[in-house]
Amino acid sequence: MGQVLAVVSQKGGVGKTTTAVNLAAAFARRGLKTLLVDVDPQGAIRYGVGLRSAEPPAGISDFLSGDRALREVILPTALPWLRVILAGSVSNQATQTTYHELIAETNLLSELLATARERCHVVVVDTPPGLGDVVQRVLESSQHVVIPLQAEPLALQTTPQMLRAIQEIASRNPELTLDGLILTMFDETNPTSLRVAEYVRSHMPESLVFEMVIPRSNALAEAFSAGQPVVLRDPADPAARAYIALAETLMERMR
Repeated sequence: MGQVLAVVSQKGGVGKTTTAVNLAAAFARRGLKTLLVDVDPQGAIRYGVGLRSAEPPAGISDFLSGDRALREVILPTALPWLRVILAGSVSNQATQTTYHELIAETNLLSELLATARERCHVVVVDTPPGLGDVVQRVLESSQHVVIPLQAEPLALQTTPQMLRAIQEIASRNPELTLDGLILTMFDETNPTSLRVAEYVRSHMPESLVFEMVIPRSNALAEAFSAGQPVVLRDPADPAARAYIALAETLMERMR
């Protein structure tokens, strides 16, 4: 039976999608059968894996609405062991009410993730920012969760709320484990970055903060723009090495 890993954050712009894309690619690079699922209506995963097009390909929103079968929304990538389910047509819709209702009020998402667990070693889910119904339903069906935390002061204000929410969901889903916080966009030359990192490590249990950090990196931004995970495009880059190390740590915990 595979494991579902949710990537969640209280706010956008902290490297959540980049983390999901690169972890999925790092798992697949090691020969694990991996499925990357985008439940964020913004649909940014398609850019990170090179599946951009004028119209978004069919995805999870089209499966949930009954317009497409599951087999039609599972797409191949350049990596043999990596498949993706994109957000789908919801990305172009003016309102996402129906999408949210289908996730919140039905078991379709949990059933999809359960099916994916049977067929894959790892299912990585990129979630919308915040703690809404979509994120809660994902966590109710997950075994692992990682929180990207940008090394900036605002992140410190939102983290306790996120941790309390995960703890509350874990009371309903005993399989759920918070693997930890991963500091992103870290700049060792920036005093604010250093202070935030020091504060997080001194005020959080050691087991809840990953040792590695994801540094700011031009290669990371360039890889996403090119539609390639940085762990494949430039594996020697410090950010790529950090994501590979994070994936290795998570693989050990999933065994």
